[in-house]
Amino acid sequence: MNDDYLIHDRYDRLTKSERKVADFVLPQGNKIIYATMTEIKAATGVGDATIIRFCQKLGFNGFSDFKIAIAKEDYTQERVARPTDYYDDIAGHITQALDATAQLINPAKIDQTVTLMQQAKHIYLFGVGSSGEVATNFASILLRVGVQATAVTDAHFQAQVASLLTESDLVFGFSLSGRTKDTFDSLNVAKHNGATIIAITNYLNTPIGKQGDLVLQTAMQEFFNGGSVAGRVSQLYICDVITRDYENKNNVNAVALRERVLRAIIDKSID
Repeated sequence: MNDDYLIHDRYDRLTKSERKVADFVLPQGNKIIYATMTEIKAATGVGDATIIRFCQKLGFNGFSDFKIAIAKEDYTQERVARPTDYYDDIAGHITQALDATAQLINPAKIDQTVTLMQQAKHIYLFGVGSSGEVATNFASILLRVGVQATAVTDAHFQAQVASLLTESDLVFGFSLSGRTKDTFDSLNVAKHNGATIIAITNYLNTPIGKQGDLVLQTAMQEFFNGGSVAGRVSQLYICDVITRDYENKNNVNAVALRERVLRAIIDKSID
């Protein structure tokens, strides 16, 4: 059953406080899956218990269960819409992610990022899951312009590294949602020790976004499709922009660097 219909169908059974939640949720549509209970409480003036009761009266175990149901419905509708042209849908999804992220590029913030990289004694790249893969890829991309950065993708190792950082260190934190607990915890320790934090995330007002001394925004929502190619592409696009800006501002002889790297690995190819 459509969730909007479900709310309307059971609206008369809701208490006055629960109706406040319903009135907030209905206009949001599928955007509600990106909301937190804290945001709903602030918007409606109700407590956690009211939100949970609202969800339970709709037949869900709680708020997370409610959001997953909405995400499933939205995801299913997208896949059923054009089942034979999924390859076009995938290409369009990736293109949309790139275009939307490009519109959020702030040249001043990119310049500031490069300046911070130039000033840093060490650069670390924190991320877990698919964002950890992006962190590892970014370390490889930076080698093209002669920058050595350390990607740390294990949560326990991140915590250890973060505990030893100082004011001379720079940390990039990767998280599309801005709410990845392991990454947040590590960045929190790093920030407490004086390290500068650059957050690469979708949202400014998330725990990780708020930790950033500087935030570079991506634009890829993937609540029910975590680790998607489009999500990683949006992050890697930001990484490539940073790398190109660093190359331009430092007059990097990229051809010479690429030749050195190529010579180092050319013998590893099978004839």
